[in-house]
Amino acid sequence: MLAPFRGVRYARDRVSGLAEVTSPPYDVIAHDIEDQLIQADPHNVVRLILPRHAPGDPGSVYDDAARTLRQWQDEQILRADLEPSLYVYEQAALRRDGTGAGPVPEVLQRGLIGALRLSPPEAGVIRPHEDVAPGPVAGRLQLMEATEANLEPIFLVYDGSERGAASRLTDEVASWQPPLVDTATGDGIRHRLWAITDPAELAAIAADLAPRTALIADGHHRYAAYLELQAHRRSAGAGVGPWDYGMALLVGAASYPPDIGAIHRVLPGLAPRAAGDLAGRTFTVCRLPGGTRALPDALDELADSGKGPAFLLAGTGLISLLTDPDPAQLEAAMPPGHSARWRSLAASVLQELLIARVWRLSDTSDDVRIVHNDPAEAVREADRTGGTAVICPSMSTWDVYDIAACGERVPRKSTSFGPKPRTGLVIRTFAQG
Repeated sequence: MLAPFRGVRYARDRVSGLAEVTSPPYDVIAHDIEDQLIQADPHNVVRLILPRHAPGDPGSVYDDAARTLRQWQDEQILRADLEPSLYVYEQAALRRDGTGAGPVPEVLQRGLIGALRLSPPEAGVIRPHEDVAPGPVAGRLQLMEATEANLEPIFLVYDGSERGAASRLTDEVASWQPPLVDTATGDGIRHRLWAITDPAELAAIAADLAPRTALIADGHHRYAAYLELQAHRRSAGAGVGPWDYGMALLVGAASYPPDIGAIHRVLPGLAPRAAGDLAGRTFTVCRLPGGTRALPDALDELADSGKGPAFLLAGTGLISLLTDPDPAQLEAAMPPGHSARWRSLAASVLQELLIARVWRLSDTSDDVRIVHNDPAEAVREADRTGGTAVICPSMSTWDVYDIAACGERVPRKSTSFGPKPRTGLVIRTFAQG
């Protein structure tokens, strides 16, 4: 499932610091955060994953990214490791222990970064759980084609209930080897990276992972782009090559259960009163006291609202709870061919009933904006745009696994698995395997 590769990494002596040149994944970076990352260090990886192009200049943003990547390699800002490796990657929260001795790391997640052998979804080896949109897939594909590189790993989880060589060696390496990378980012997370190069250990990990299946936790658009790039190369007459793999972080869910956060929506230009009035024809709408100043209390109300799908509508100081959708309208909104469990998901109700039928919006970035995890940020974005924040509940791990196991996919941007891997700690170029 995972093959070693020669990772391309930042040279510590050529940049201000690894925290300053790495970033969150491309799809959770707001525009103002992108500016901050570039200001932190001109070599921040955001210039590769979200390249900017000067209007009127020849070429494209993807050409710019490819040129920047080549330049940084030529200048030895990015250097390839000498040996093919699987990389142990650990994320830990730095917390105070109350003794005054300084922050103590609490391991949140530990897994392996490697070159993932691609497998079509119908094979059931790599299981997606979320739908994708053509635009982001096309953008990631063009970026990979131009740079001939995987610039950031997708995130996979596997059952791992039977502790095998992959889990055992991952923990052993982290316990006694000095790390290649040890840096803390501004969010209080410590990132460490080790390399496994021993042929016997690599063979043991390969044998352990060979019969396993994995769920895509984060990176559905990038995995779809991996498959499209492979198809393009094959149709062009290329044989076996680096396009048959894509970079991935693989985590055993039994040892490190993922945290699944909610992904919220913002509807620019649709005021909360109007959104609530329209929703009131289908849902029970209850105006909550305290308005958006009492957002924590409203979130508690959402969590306690029962088993049915429920949402908060917020903005301009107002906040309302939506519950109990009309069963007949709900059934009419659902596309055929889906299981009862899929039809009952809050994400499905949001997409098929609220967005498409009640508010008559297209599920595009112009009509519907995405905010990961942070409901307060969704409310701020709604206020900035004169719109409505739709605060969604989190999906359970079992819902995600069961939907994927049945061959279904939840609507796009329904889950936010975490902690997400930091981008820029290691890059996979096609030239280095």
